Order: sequence, then C-alpha cells, then structure tokens
Amino acid sequence: MKKMISVLIPCFNEEDNVIPISEAVSEQLAAFEDRYDWELVFIDNDSKDCTREKLESICAKDSRIKAIFNAKNFGQFNSPYYGMCQCSGDCVITMVCDFQDPVELIPRFIEEWENGYKIVAAIKITSKESPIMRGLRSIYYKMIKKMSSVEQIEHFTGTGLYDRSFINVLRELDDPTPFLRGIVAELGFRRKDITYEQQKRRAGKTHNNWATLYDAAMLSFTSYTKSGLRVATIFGFIVALLSVIVALGYLILKLVFWYRFPAGNAPLLIGVFLFGGLQLFFTGLVGEYIMNMSARIMHRPLVIEERRINFDKKDDE
Repeated sequence: MKKMISVLIPCFNEEDNVIPISEAVSEQLAAFEDRYDWELVFIDNDSKDCTREKLESICAKDSRIKAIFNAKNFGQFNSPYYGMCQCSGDCVITMVCDFQDPVELIPRFIEEWENGYKIVAAIKITSKESPIMRGLRSIYYKMIKKMSSVEQIEHFTGTGLYDRSFINVLRELDDPTPFLRGIVAELGFRRKDITYEQQKRRAGKTHNNWATLYDAAMLSFTSYTKSGLRVATIFGFIVALLSVIVALGYLILKLVFWYRFPAGNAPLLIGVFLFGGLQLFFTGLVGEYIMNMSARIMHRPLVIEERRINFDKKDDE
C-alpha cells in the first residue's frame, strides 16, 4: 500500500488564488503518483468573498482535494494547526495560498523526508517585502533567540514538511493557543532546514497588519521567554532602591540647606511621571503573560467546523 502525502493550505479571502494554487500543487504532486497517494486539504477561516464557492467547485472535480470550512475566523495560528491534525497523510506539507511559498519546494521537501528527516523547515533567506519590514523581522527574531531558553528558528514561518510522528505529537499536546514555530524548535525532532526566497503575493491583499504581527510577536514572547518578567522584577527593584536613595538625599539636603534649597514640586512631579510610566509599561508586559495563561486555562477548542468536503465524514454531519 502506498504512503500518502498531504498538503495543507490555509486560506482566508483568497478567491483569486485557490484555483491556481490547487492546480500548481496538483501538478507538483502528480510527479510522485507512482510512489505516493496524495491529498490536498484547504482549511478556510471564514472567508467573506467567493473563496468557499470556488473551493466547492474544486472539490467537486477531484475527490483528492478536500476542504474544511471554519464556523468563524479562529486566527492565524489555530486554523493551520487544526488543519494539520486533520490531514491523514504519512507526512503533511504546509504552504500559504498566495504563492509566496514557491510550490517548487514540494519536491525538495519530499526528497529530504525520504532521506529520513522528520521535519523539513523552509527558511526564507531573502524576501521581496520592504527592507524596513525585513529589518524589523530580523531584529525581532534575534531578540527572541537571545532571550529564549528554547532554540528559535530565524525567518521560519511554519512552511515545511512534517512527518506523521510529529503530527501525532501535535494532536497530543492539546494546546489551545499553539505557536507552531516555537513547537518545532522546542520538541527536537530531526530537522532539515532548506532556504528559499519569499515571493510577492500572486493576487489579493495581505491579511497581515500591525495588529496581527504584534499578536504573533507577543505569543512567541510570552510562550518562550521568561526574560520579560525577570527584567520587570529586577528593574523594579533597582528603581525602587534608587527612589529610596534619592528621597533620603533630597530629605537630607532639605533639612541641612533649607535656607538655600529651592522650593517647588518639580522633582516630585518628575519622579511621579517617570515611575508611573515604568509601572504602566511593566504592568502591560505582565498583562500579556496573564492573557496567554488565561487563554490556556479557559481551554477553548482550536476550531469549530461548519462543514467539511470530501472527507470520510459526510458534509452534513
């Protein structure tokens, strides 16, 4: 019996891309039909355009192409993670829908998997995004890498191949707020990194904005670093100590040189604003950790499906 290769493509408002990407991926997989069976799985995160209608059309033409329709938008991390766990292949390849990840990577993924690697990670060494954004990403990756006790993979977005043994671990983790990039680095499966140049979107507009990028950064930061809390604790102690020293010094000067010491509340106001600003900053930082903990404690489901197409399960179940 042949092994199966699964390709997972998450999508959200990708009506201009789902048909071309399905054709391109199917063409790549056709070259391996003598050795492997394959399936192409789309997981749609509650698109508001014609993406779902086009997916239905694609699935009607080829039973090997499958689709999961989420009941609502469950975010940029939960939906792909859930989709990986629903694939039935002996390995799962994840790619974006907008062609920024070249489909030509698929044969390279499979080749390294056949060489025995359990994870093949695609690392974007260059990108056609703006130099400013590329620079900010590089700074972020290096900062997280320095602060985390777990190895962090620079410029890895999650695109790659994952062996069934790793997928089984993902299913057992039962993490309601999964950060796949960190999990890949943390669990230590035998990994091969391959490099590529990230392309521009084929069509449509990017769904990433500063809010989604910030959300990704803070999920990584609060999941894999303790440095923020420790910096807050140490810095808070130092500031408190300095405050006591300054207060005592100010009191002594006031008592000894009361006839020369200028009147006014300027030092007090400066201190209040300074320490108040620091308190707000570190309170917000601690709040990010608490929000991360809260999401895990509530333990809500990763995704709720509206329906699925071409799986063994009937669409109306």
